[in-house]
Amino acid sequence: MSDTMAKVLRERGYWHKLDAEARADLLTRGTAAIFDSSLREGVLEIIEDVRANGDTALLRALEKFDKCTITAAQIKVTEAEFAAARKEVSDELLVAIRDSIDHVRRFNEQLTAHGDWSFETDPGLHVGEKVSPIASAGLFVPSGKGSYPSVLIQLAVPAVVAGVPEIAVIVPPVPGSGGKVDSAVLVAADELGIRQVFRANGPAGVAALAFGTETVPAVRKLCGPGSPPVTCAQIEVQRFGTASVMLLGPSESLILSDDSADIRLLAADLLNEAEHGPDSTSVLVTDSPELLEKVQIELAAQLAELPEPRRGYALTALGRNGGVVLTRDLAEAAEVANAFAPEHMQIVARNEQEVLAQVVDAGEVLLGQNTTISMANFVIGCPAALPTSGYAKVSSGITANVFRKWTAVAKADHAALETASQTVFAFCEHEGFPAHAASVRARLQS
Repeated sequence: MSDTMAKVLRERGYWHKLDAEARADLLTRGTAAIFDSSLREGVLEIIEDVRANGDTALLRALEKFDKCTITAAQIKVTEAEFAAARKEVSDELLVAIRDSIDHVRRFNEQLTAHGDWSFETDPGLHVGEKVSPIASAGLFVPSGKGSYPSVLIQLAVPAVVAGVPEIAVIVPPVPGSGGKVDSAVLVAADELGIRQVFRANGPAGVAALAFGTETVPAVRKLCGPGSPPVTCAQIEVQRFGTASVMLLGPSESLILSDDSADIRLLAADLLNEAEHGPDSTSVLVTDSPELLEKVQIELAAQLAELPEPRRGYALTALGRNGGVVLTRDLAEAAEVANAFAPEHMQIVARNEQEVLAQVVDAGEVLLGQNTTISMANFVIGCPAALPTSGYAKVSSGITANVFRKWTAVAKADHAALETASQTVFAFCEHEGFPAHAASVRARLQS
């Protein structure tokens, strides 16, 4: 095997020797396409068309971008299509769908186990929160490069567990199918009791959820991973009052490993997210140059076994977008991981708990080589719809909490009012609010 063939991973060098530009080249990813001005201009045209013309704009976008001609009556998936989908999905996949739903449901039920709460902060003063689901949610499930029932599960189960009363799903038609919606996605929706499923082009479907059309209901919050145009559309519709989740962009993973890793398994895990697409990013961070040398050879061998277009995607994700960073020790490796803030992170180290304690910025952390990213994507139950492009520094994965809100509740008796009054009066005097103060004095004088 030639040196060129063996160098699958882009070798970026030692972290402490990289200048600001070299570090930025690794850390900045996934946003350039999404925030491209020309893309935004095109997406805004679609959004405004849907806002003004409803279903007609949805049909126009399907015909233009998806080469799919349907009628307005076909936008919503019918009961006959749900029934047909059941017959097309294998028994093995149905079992897998149910298993995935069960694990994701149980994870989210733990999150929602404790609802309303209150406690007494001072004698006679009770404060707490009332927890409620949001009124409606819109979920986007991509279908451009494949079939993704797992995405529907990861988005919809949290919404169902949260108790959202109205859930609408947008799914682009399967490419070249004449408008068919993926059967596995329909079966997953059916298993969850979701009947509001609509076929639409990505950005146009996002706009439909934001504004509502003759067929698609407007929702208060929407989310779902997708292409740069879909993500751009989710960002733009927030200007009109529909909340979205930032930022579920191109797939990415970072593996932090010492020399205890099984090389064969390490190479396999590096390829996991790398095969998603040409905009994916796969990174290895290690303190072992010897491990790097071995994994380069193993990666080349495993890459040769991947079919196209996945092989080409992985080559780009490993050789251009991602690569490997060497560090002086695992503490510095954790520093790199926090700077990158990956969507998916795996720790392979003898002292994994010590490393974990130093990691604060990651969408998810998987410990050990028996905990694969593919398991997390499909069955573990932890959120797999996760922030990308560094947004793990400020946000989290899609769970039931995304679809809930917390309303503060307080109650004071007269004694608590008296206790608090002097603090109220001091602030009212300083900030110039006499009516605020008068509302308290009126009660003290009664």
